[in-house]
Amino acid sequence: MIIQQVIRFILMLLLQVLVFNHILIGAYIYPSFYIYFILLLPFETKGWVLLLSAFLIGLGVDFFSNSLGMHAGASVFMAFCRPAIIRMLTAGKENETGSSPGMKSSGFSWFLTYSFLLTLLHHSMLFLLEVFGFSDFKQTLFRIILSTIATMILVILAQLIFYKQDKR
Repeated sequence: MIIQQVIRFILMLLLQVLVFNHILIGAYIYPSFYIYFILLLPFETKGWVLLLSAFLIGLGVDFFSNSLGMHAGASVFMAFCRPAIIRMLTAGKENETGSSPGMKSSGFSWFLTYSFLLTLLHHSMLFLLEVFGFSDFKQTLFRIILSTIATMILVILAQLIFYKQDKR
């Protein structure tokens, strides 16, 4: 299980810094596919492991992007909010031991809501840290919305690809 998470961590980091950081889709869209790693961590991941993992993947993206800790900060914020979002969405239902959030284990609508809320929180923090204030708030809000949509498309596509492979 740990080896699988380490491989996923390395794969997400490499995909982000080698592929998605170099895709230019206008000045407003920044696909943050690396957060998929945080989204897929098992439900019972301990808080300190969740925060440390988010910090390390964000720091890795920062290192290769020269972004001075913005990704680390946004990733840790997202990881901090994750347990509350899960509690809010599950509302008393127990998750299977060893399971991870995903379309297969949680259903499409649950996973869509879960990933959308966390992606929106991540991008809000990322772009607000980037401008470090509320100047040009409309432009920042536009970037948050478009980047959230782009990242969600990538996350849903990845889930659909791997979900179909699990069914076979």
